[in-house]
Amino acid sequence: MKKILAKEQLSEEVFRMKFEAPHIARERKAGQFIIIQLDSEFGERIPLTIADADPDEGSVTIIFQTVGRTTHLLADLEVGDHIANVLGPLGHPTHIDNFGTVVCVGGGIGVAPMHPIAQALKAAGNRVIIIMGARNRDLIIMEDEMKKIADELIICTDDGSYGRKDLVTVPLKEICERDPKPDMAVAIGPPIMMKFCAETTRPYEVHTVVSLNTIMVDGTGMCGGCRVTVGGETKFVCVDGPEFDGHKVDFDNMMLRLGSYKEQETLDHEQCHLEMEIKERGLDKE
Repeated sequence: MKKILAKEQLSEEVFRMKFEAPHIARERKAGQFIIIQLDSEFGERIPLTIADADPDEGSVTIIFQTVGRTTHLLADLEVGDHIANVLGPLGHPTHIDNFGTVVCVGGGIGVAPMHPIAQALKAAGNRVIIIMGARNRDLIIMEDEMKKIADELIICTDDGSYGRKDLVTVPLKEICERDPKPDMAVAIGPPIMMKFCAETTRPYEVHTVVSLNTIMVDGTGMCGGCRVTVGGETKFVCVDGPEFDGHKVDFDNMMLRLGSYKEQETLDHEQCHLEMEIKERGLDKE
């Protein structure tokens, strides 16, 4: 049982939560993730990337978006409540070195898992350029945290309500065209965003790392639910990843597999919103 220490709502459906997990806080490295289970007997297991950790406090911080029933139930928990099971740290950590100049591209909620990676890259002596993107200003998260890390920070919104009215691939292309070009790029966000980030850097031969968030059950490579095709070979995100060479990932196949439970996820999401509305109006007591 992991006690919740802090909770903050960042936008309508994005939450930051800190909970006790001293072993994970000590052992985790940038790029790794955890699996949580709210109900130890019947609860769904969901993978979430570690956004931050404090070894001295023994705490781990996650940032998540409510997209299905389990994430809605997680968002309903308050400080002092407990999470039944937390497994981690899982996955291979990000390879951190002094590469030179690294472009970190975070889309939407992908900014959260990008934070510890950008932090580690900066600590290793790299020049870090951060591009953050979202549909609108209200969905931009962790701007202050990224400002502390970035040598250059570029913010894009689809509707132009904040920063540049551009997709993140536009400034990414501009940076690739600089002389000298960046030494590496890291992209985390929706699969379609990561796909086009990889396609943007490909002509410039800028090595591009992506962090994949696929369907996952056990997190140990046994269920096969997280399999992806990378360079023509089958890989498992939980044990071989979550990071891969973006130029080798078969994103189309991955997105097809991710859509398998989309209808059920949408129904659960809508049902949770309906239940919340009924509760807020007090109709559940009538």
